[in-house]
Amino acid sequence: MPVDRLLPTQEAEDLLTLVRDIADKELTPRVEEHERNESYPQGLFKLLGDVGLLGLPYPEDFGGANQPYEVYLQVLEELAARWAAVAVAVSVHTLAAFPLLNFGTSDQCQRWAEDVLSGQLIGGYSLSEPHAGSDTAALTCRAEREQDGYRISGAKAWITHGGKADFYALFARTGPGSDGISCFFAPGQADGLTFGRPEEKMGLHAIPTTTAFWDSTHLAPHRLVGREGQGLQIAFSALDSGRLGIAACATGLAQAALGAAVAYAQERTAFGRRIIDHQGLGFLLADMAAAVDSARATYLDAARRRDQGRPYSRQASVAKLIATDAAMKVTTDAVQVFGGYGYTRDYPVERYMREAKIMQIFEGTNQIQRLVISRQLAR
Repeated sequence: MPVDRLLPTQEAEDLLTLVRDIADKELTPRVEEHERNESYPQGLFKLLGDVGLLGLPYPEDFGGANQPYEVYLQVLEELAARWAAVAVAVSVHTLAAFPLLNFGTSDQCQRWAEDVLSGQLIGGYSLSEPHAGSDTAALTCRAEREQDGYRISGAKAWITHGGKADFYALFARTGPGSDGISCFFAPGQADGLTFGRPEEKMGLHAIPTTTAFWDSTHLAPHRLVGREGQGLQIAFSALDSGRLGIAACATGLAQAALGAAVAYAQERTAFGRRIIDHQGLGFLLADMAAAVDSARATYLDAARRRDQGRPYSRQASVAKLIATDAAMKVTTDAVQVFGGYGYTRDYPVERYMREAKIMQIFEGTNQIQRLVISRQLAR
């Protein structure tokens, strides 16, 4: 079910056409096999990197495409409409690149940025811990300063691409309090770094989510990004962008569910008519379409504010909240449209519903988004 988009330039139109073509050829035929078998799509991220989709919002100086966030997010939405797990992994990669590209030194960017944006190095974001999710100030993973660098010890949890990534944006404690957290560009393979068994998730099966264990792992001093104690500032500034990425992924997932439901309702008949022609079902589909359009409008509003250099933190939280709640409702309603068939694996809508649930949880739960929004209203 194609989306009638309002894009800012012809270049953006051409990019979205390319993305749809790649997604239809490379993602759609593979998604069911990999999600059902929980198998990693080997080589897919290199392909996405080779065509320039892993560095879209970053500067051309380092191999990025310098695309506005308004365009990048619509690319994510198109990917998510075909394969949500891959779109989330692309969003996480973009998030993991954020500290380096925005707070790294020129030497660090010269060393790593080109490989990151070309997809030669795939990134993971390592902020959460087993007992510190939304409460980032409670992190306990430590980075002990040594004469020749840092010694990392502790556990990090819920890492998308964990064990598969080539680098991690790692946040660890270098001192006490909220001002004692620092950010590192950490290698994906290092002595003392091991990973737990991938989590057995409801959905997004093709991309592993794991816990990482840092056992006195040495990091060279040039892997510190920003200054010591700047970690939470880096993390929070990155998360606003990350929330927009998840909003776009959730919108793409909801769009896929809506498209499947409309197609089925046009083919299925009951009482001598297509079920889409029954008012009760037609109104349900109308509400689903309104929810998808509303989700898209909120993330695009936030993205345009970001592109113009205006404050957008509240709008990012609104977009994440609205889009992910919409995805949960729309995918659940899509299962209802299919009736008993929706509860089987013969159709993808049951997978869409399972995948939608996590969208309300990661990149800050929707309860945290409400907290962010209410605090900003109170100022």
